[in-house]
Amino acid sequence: MEHLVASSIGGSNSDENCVVCCKAVNALLGRMSLKEKVRVVLNQEGYFKCPNSAGASKSSSTPATPKQPKATESQMGFVVENLKQRGHARPRRVKTLKSTIASLFPAGLSDSELSALVEKLESLGKIVVSGNNVSYQL
Repeated sequence: MEHLVASSIGGSNSDENCVVCCKAVNALLGRMSLKEKVRVVLNQEGYFKCPNSAGASKSSSTPATPKQPKATESQMGFVVENLKQRGHARPRRVKTLKSTIASLFPAGLSDSELSALVEKLESLGKIVVSGNNVSYQL
């Protein structure tokens, strides 16, 4: 269950404040404000997909697009938002970053998928990898 206004910041357990979601989405959204949560959803370009790949499917009126690139874009959105939320507690080593990313996707990611996500973060300028160290440009 996800609280629209996080219970840790005063949100109630009422029906108006709670929605059903998977653990991956709940972990991603965590203590974000309602505005931040809406921004995450809107940044999914109309193809909101659960980070564990068990999310909602596209409607039939949506043009057909390759499935994997959209899933990767969705995963990137979740990863970037989670890293922003972590502030100074972001992983500082590549191995720890991969482990952190893997924990966001309970359905599992292969090593090549994890490496691809890290490479994409680097190519987008979100992270800088120097040897085994990671710094952030979020």
